[in-house]
Amino acid sequence: MDALAAIHERHSTRVYGPRPLAKEVLERIVDAGRVGATARNVQPWEFIVVTDAAVRQKIADFTEFGKFLAQAPACVVVFCRDTKYYLEDGCIASENILLAAAALGVQSCWVAGDKKDYGSAIGELLGVPAGFKLISLLALGYAAGPETRRAKRPLAEVLHWERF
Repeated sequence: MDALAAIHERHSTRVYGPRPLAKEVLERIVDAGRVGATARNVQPWEFIVVTDAAVRQKIADFTEFGKFLAQAPACVVVFCRDTKYYLEDGCIASENILLAAAALGVQSCWVAGDKKDYGSAIGELLGVPAGFKLISLLALGYAAGPETRRAKRPLAEVLHWERF
C-alpha cells in the first residue's frame, strides 16, 4: 500500500482478534518509527514491544481509555528522553508506526501517554530508566470483525488559503 493510501485507510481499532503478529512484521512497523523526522536529529525515542498478555493487561489496567490494550496481540510503548522536542519527535515516531501498520494490513489505536498520571507507573513496570517520558501506547493487531469508521471533516471545511 502506498503512503497516501495508508494515510486514508488507517483508522482506530479497539476490538482485536487473537491472531498474533509475526516478529518480523512488528520489527518492520517499529522501524518506521525509528526513521521518523526528529528535531536536530536527537532521536530521543525508545520502543518497547509488549506481546506478553499479563504485561499488556497491567498496562491496560493503568489506563482510563485503553482497556482494549489487553486484548490487542501487541502494544508498542513509545518513550522519549526528556529533551526539548521530545513530544514532537515521539508523536512523529508514533504516527509513522500507525501508518506502517496500516500499510501492512495491521490495525491500530493510539492511547495517550504524555500528560497522563500513569506514565511513571508504566515506565516502572517496563524498566524504563529515569529521564524518559511516555508518549504513546500503540495497540496493534487484526480486527475481530467488520468495523465502522467515523467520517472525517471534508477538506473544504478545514482547508484555508492564505488566511483562516
